[in-house]
Amino acid sequence: MHARTKTADEPTTGVAAYPRRVLLAVTGLSPQIVTETIYALWTTDPALIPTEVHLITTLRGAEHARLNLLSPRIAWLEQLRREYTLPPIQFSPDQIHVIPGPNGTALEDLRSPADNVCAADFITERVRDLTADPDSALHVSLAGGRKTMGYFAGYALSLFGRPQDRLSHVLVSPPFEGHPEFYYPTRHERPIHVNQGGKEVAYDCQTAQVDLAWLPFVRLGSAQHRPLLEGRARFSDCVSVVQEALSERELVIDLHARRVRAGGRIIALPPTELAFLAWFARRAQTGQPPLPGITDKDAEGRGSAYRAAFLAELKRIDPLLDEDGKTRAAFGLRHGMLPDYFNTKNSKLNKTLRDKLGALAARPYLVLQETDGGGYALALPPPAIRFAPVPAPGGVLGRP
Repeated sequence: MHARTKTADEPTTGVAAYPRRVLLAVTGLSPQIVTETIYALWTTDPALIPTEVHLITTLRGAEHARLNLLSPRIAWLEQLRREYTLPPIQFSPDQIHVIPGPNGTALEDLRSPADNVCAADFITERVRDLTADPDSALHVSLAGGRKTMGYFAGYALSLFGRPQDRLSHVLVSPPFEGHPEFYYPTRHERPIHVNQGGKEVAYDCQTAQVDLAWLPFVRLGSAQHRPLLEGRARFSDCVSVVQEALSERELVIDLHARRVRAGGRIIALPPTELAFLAWFARRAQTGQPPLPGITDKDAEGRGSAYRAAFLAELKRIDPLLDEDGKTRAAFGLRHGMLPDYFNTKNSKLNKTLRDKLGALAARPYLVLQETDGGGYALALPPPAIRFAPVPAPGGVLGRP
C-alpha cells in the first residue's frame, strides 16, 4: 500500500464536521473511480471519507456501475470498505442517476448536441440539489465519464459551490490506470494481467499508486440569482446569470416610477429605500467621499445633515411625502437620523438588491462600508450612474 501525505493547501479543513459528506462522480464505463477516490481519501484523511455516494451516468454506464459496485457477487465498493475497515457508505441503485434525453428517456450515450444540453442541465440540477443542504459537504470527482460531463460537473460546482465543497481528480499509476479489473490497491496480493507486446504480463494490485489531485475552483454558491437557487437550474440560465453579473454595470434611478434598473433588471423599491439609494448614488455621481457612520451622539449634528439629504430625495420622489412634516414623524426623523434608522434602511435596501440580483451581481449597487470600518459609499463610478428625467407638470420632462 502506498499512502500519500496530506499537503497544507488541500481544502479539507472543517469538512469532517459535516454529518453528510457526499461524493458525486460522473462516470461512463469506469465506475472504479468511486473506489479509487474513496481509497485516496482514506490515505489522505479517513475523516474525509464520504457518508454517501452518487453517480451521474448514461444507461449503459448505470448498469456497468451497478453490476461492478453493488452486485453481491462482486460488490467492489463493499470489498474496499471491509478490507480497510471503512465506515458505512450509503450507496444503492437509487443513487445512480441516469441522464434523460430530449424526449425524457434514459440516454444510452451522449451522441448529439441535444444530448449534451440534457447532460448539462441534469448535472447542474443534481449539483444544485446536493449543495442546497446546509449540513452537507459535496466532493465532486472529474475522473470519469466523457470530457463534456466532467466539464459540466466542475462548472456546476463552481456555480453552486460553498466553502466546504471540493473538486478533485484521481490519479492512478500505470499499468493500473484504466484497467477494467483494477478498483483499488489491495492489502494482499491480487494479480491482474496486462497485454504488453502481445503477451499477458501479471501485475500485483497492491503495488499500485493512487493519488488525489485537489482542483481549485471559484465558488459562486452565495452569488446566484434566487430563482435559480429555488427553481429548476438549467445550465445555460446559470451561465447567463454569472455573465450578467460580470458585464458592464449601470444604475438608472427612476424616482418618478419608484424603480431602478441595475444589472439589466428592473427593480421596484419602496420610497424610503429608493431615497436611501438615490442619496448615495448622487454622492457617487458627484465624486463625494464615503459618508462616515453615525452614533446616537451625532443625531443633532451629523444626523441632522443626513436627515436633510435623505428627505430631499424623498421630496423628489413625491413632494407630498413630507407635507407638514409628517414624514419626519412617521419615519422617526424628527430630531435627526439615528444609527438604527440608517442601518435598517441600508440593510433592507441591500437585502432587496441581493434577493433580486444575487449577491455577485448586486455588489456594485450596494451601499457598503469600507473594509477598514470607514465610511459608507456606492462603489459605482460616476459614468455608471444615471437619474431618469422626471415629468414636470403638464407632461414636460423636468430635471432629475
